[in-house]
Amino acid sequence: MLVYQTNKSGFLADAFTKDIEEVILAAFRARTGRAVSAAEVRSWKESLLAVAKVLNDDGIPEECGVAIEYGVPQTSKRIDFILSGADSTRREQLIIIELKQWASARKTDRDGIVSTRFEHGETQTSHPSYQAWSYASLLSSFNEAVYEGNTGLQPCAYLHNYIDDGVLTDAFYAHYVQLAPVFLKGESEKAKLRSFIKQHVRYGGAHSLLYRIDNGRIRPSKGLVECLSGMLAGRQEFVLIDDQKVVYETALSIATQASSQAKQVVIIEGGPGTGKSVVAINLLVALTARRQVAKYVTKNSAPRSVFEQTLAGSLRKTQISNLFSGSGAFTDTHANVFDTLVVDEAHRLNEKSGLYGNLGTNQIQELIGSAKCSIFFLDEDQRVTFKDIGEAAEIERRAYHAGATVTNLALASQFRCNGSNGYLAWLDNLLGIRPTANEHLAAHEFDFQVFDSPEALRREIFEKNKANNKARMVAGYCWDWKSKKNSNVRDVMIPEFGFAMRWNLTKDGGLWMVAPESVNEIGCIHTCQGLEVDYIGVIVGLDWVVRNGVTVTQPEKRSRHDKSLSGYKRLHEQNPAQAQQMADRIIKNTYRTLMTRGMKGCYVYFMDPEAARYVRSRIDGVAEGLALPKVAESAAKYGSSTPVESG
Repeated sequence: MLVYQTNKSGFLADAFTKDIEEVILAAFRARTGRAVSAAEVRSWKESLLAVAKVLNDDGIPEECGVAIEYGVPQTSKRIDFILSGADSTRREQLIIIELKQWASARKTDRDGIVSTRFEHGETQTSHPSYQAWSYASLLSSFNEAVYEGNTGLQPCAYLHNYIDDGVLTDAFYAHYVQLAPVFLKGESEKAKLRSFIKQHVRYGGAHSLLYRIDNGRIRPSKGLVECLSGMLAGRQEFVLIDDQKVVYETALSIATQASSQAKQVVIIEGGPGTGKSVVAINLLVALTARRQVAKYVTKNSAPRSVFEQTLAGSLRKTQISNLFSGSGAFTDTHANVFDTLVVDEAHRLNEKSGLYGNLGTNQIQELIGSAKCSIFFLDEDQRVTFKDIGEAAEIERRAYHAGATVTNLALASQFRCNGSNGYLAWLDNLLGIRPTANEHLAAHEFDFQVFDSPEALRREIFEKNKANNKARMVAGYCWDWKSKKNSNVRDVMIPEFGFAMRWNLTKDGGLWMVAPESVNEIGCIHTCQGLEVDYIGVIVGLDWVVRNGVTVTQPEKRSRHDKSLSGYKRLHEQNPAQAQQMADRIIKNTYRTLMTRGMKGCYVYFMDPEAARYVRSRIDGVAEGLALPKVAESAAKYGSSTPVESG
């Protein structure tokens, strides 16, 4: 999505005769329905005026296209400034300009990373040239008009307040500066940027190119599963963006320096779709290439099953088993046997291991003890059983007890759910996980639809699945697993709609998300967590309902076969309030996880009609007569309940 689009003449008129920042702000609000911070508005004013002065040159065509704030499809990233035109051969060209107001930076020892001061202090971030190049790679990856149209992409960075001190142009960063030149403060630098633009844009009249980019087809995004073999073979399948790059380089540096005498623990927190697994696999590849003894570890078997099947044709079984492991395999491991353990989905770690939960002492403790460096990727809002102990505070406590140094990092950039941070914030608010400012979901944020019947939902998912086998249906575990003993029986049955589907738990197991015919079965949290599809269809059971504007969780509506709430009844007898609080969070986390498995869309059917009406009221405005959630409701009246405003 392009926020602002015109030609050079129109842009210069807006920049020199109007308040350009107000023009962009009005366009941003009109296109997105959202506002931006005052700091970003100020940055528009300063940076866009600086660019306008560069473009105010007769040698740059008046009719070359100008686009500002382009939202890269399926990500939360925006490209600052794009120029379009044609070079001397009439080949269409896009010049991507990453704008920075930095005045200083410091060199680091990490590839493509510098340190600079922001509003809240100094921090490490991507080198501007790396950022510009990586955004150009994103644009090429996701936009059909660029990928198929033989369009030249010319990224660069312009730091109009930065006096050259040799840091950004240091030989250490030469590779990225060559890919995306960096231009700094001063008349000579301004002249260099003009020359760069003139070299690639000799002719204007490329408005159609900007139109095709803004309205063109979005290319299918690459999934981790499809790219796994290439990654392990050393190919760069994903370009790490912004915080992904910083986290990756930081963790890699720490893991390289760790030793038995200087144990390290890295805790990386990130929500759904922030690239935790992509960074984790990249770390595994890099550490293995450095001849470290490293493993990728998960508690949930589904991701490992999918990865192992994907690699079966390119690696021997022994090689695969040396790379991937369950979290319960370290109960008897000697100290520091591994150089690095990369622990994905660490929020799912348990205290005990084994089929009967009677082995070992504590999985977090065992993982830390087994390696010189342990890297934990987690999202505490994806803890979905009573046994899940993966919390940052608990990992820190175990790390300090083991004498390890702890480093905390975060991933924030969104690459799932159409790149919509707004959707995730809205979902947290909607489900009652935490209050956010996103009480309503704008239609353009994400393809989220509430269906009137489960049968209509199934038909839509089946239709979406025809394209590339990347659509699945899931449900809350509110139906018994009857087909375990009789495969002819259907489990998830909603008779009033003639709807009946079988749980996936028997036939495909952990491979359900990728098995060719598994769309005919319905999945649950245990076979989809840690994986993703293009479209996810979710049936929300009666364990999450709405009563008089209050979100209510009903643990008793869960199936007796569901082990997620194992221990709830016993705890309820001892401490009812604590039991209700834990069950409430697990149910909400489960639906949050299910509703964030879709890259492009999430379609939902609610068993509770009031819940359906309530959720619809939160999409593009509140329906008349439906109240917002109330805090002052009696939990006892509705069973285990938590108002949306509570955390």
